[in-house]
Amino acid sequence: MDATINKWAQIAQNLIFPPDCLLCGAPGIAGLDLCRGCWRDLPFLGPQCLLCATPLPVSAGERLCGRCQIHPPRFAARALLHYRWPVTDLLHGLKYHGRLDAGRLLGSLLGLRLRRGPAWPLVPVPLHAERLRQRGFNQAAELARAAAQTESLPLRQDVLTRTRPTADQVGLDAAARRRNLRRAFAPAGPVPGRLYLVDDVLTTGATTAEAAATLARHGAREIRILALARAGKA
Repeated sequence: MDATINKWAQIAQNLIFPPDCLLCGAPGIAGLDLCRGCWRDLPFLGPQCLLCATPLPVSAGERLCGRCQIHPPRFAARALLHYRWPVTDLLHGLKYHGRLDAGRLLGSLLGLRLRRGPAWPLVPVPLHAERLRQRGFNQAAELARAAAQTESLPLRQDVLTRTRPTADQVGLDAAARRRNLRRAFAPAGPVPGRLYLVDDVLTTGATTAEAAATLARHGAREIRILALARAGKA
């Protein structure tokens, strides 16, 4: 019910205050702070590996990448966009400059990935309490909130918690990222049987894999990892 009310409130707001493109200032389209031209410039991720979201050649279609054919990950991940301009600018504006309007736009775009999927709750990858105090918000939660509102899906921020601070993942290789995140998550409440696990950027997948493994140990039977953007290689 709350999601339906929020959706109608957003429609009313768009009628009273039409959206403007966050990238160029032109009138927005489809209730988004994004114009038609900038929409066309978005680096949407085309064919991607069905397990790790690594970009694949158009001619290959969607299948498993070579790495996943040999070492398939336990949890499948999908992504919407390449991690490059203007996605990088919008995400940096959200994470480091408190641009919550960028978070709403990106989260609404993320909802596109959910339009034809099951109506499962969205569980954002949590920040540790110390990092949350410093930043003032969790970027994954902001994305999940907007996506949930766009598609009238439940948002669950009471499912998973981060139990300890971890070193910045930037610059770490895949093995170091896994060590850095080992046992970094714990359940915060009842875990849904089926859910979407939402994060902002998928690089090696170490963060979402550890979070998903924690959820699976505590009752989640089916988990779909959903990232806004895909960076690097699996």
